[in-house]
Amino acid sequence: MQHEFWQARWARNEIGFHQQKVNPGLDRQWATLGVPVESQVLVPMCGKSLDMLWLAQWGYRVLGVELAERAAVDFFAELGVEPEITEEGTLRRYRFERLEILQGDIFDVTAGQVADCCALYDRAALIALPEDMRADYSIHLQRILPQQMRGLLVTLEYPQAEMDGPPFAVLDDEVRRHFAEGWQVDELERVDVLTESPKFLKNGVTRLDEVVFALRRG
Repeated sequence: MQHEFWQARWARNEIGFHQQKVNPGLDRQWATLGVPVESQVLVPMCGKSLDMLWLAQWGYRVLGVELAERAAVDFFAELGVEPEITEEGTLRRYRFERLEILQGDIFDVTAGQVADCCALYDRAALIALPEDMRADYSIHLQRILPQQMRGLLVTLEYPQAEMDGPPFAVLDDEVRRHFAEGWQVDELERVDVLTESPKFLKNGVTRLDEVVFALRRG
């Protein structure tokens, strides 16, 4: 992981990637996965996303993973609750009712720590990583996840030459390459979000699609 980069972004409160509302694709498409209520959902590189709260409010148990301690602390503080905190090797677990965050490097998370997860929600992890790290991330994720797994993956597609990431452009063929072995990958929706994205407009990006995929294994 790019520890210094992300820690510095949070320390300087440069978190323009943090959304002030629930992701519309999650709201529209989560039910299509058929994930049973009370299941645990893994949310890698979760920040302090309101998507976790949305999942918990719909009856799911949420396990986020986040490198920046400030993000984990702020998430619970902004809810007005005090989480239980325990140490797990190089990771620190914050827990309050249905919501948990493992604070630390996603690459340090073990299969045992995600053994109860039967669903995955990735809106901010794959697109946050440069190309060479995305392959390592997907390999690690598939290694630690249980064999029975359903997931929702949200990516962005835009001309990468027009702006440096993160977030990075991750095209359809790359998604299918990462999840080629044993996974079914289905595109659920593709929405033009350029007019809603000031950062991209400012940088002269000419096209920006948010794409939602369903992932199924086992």
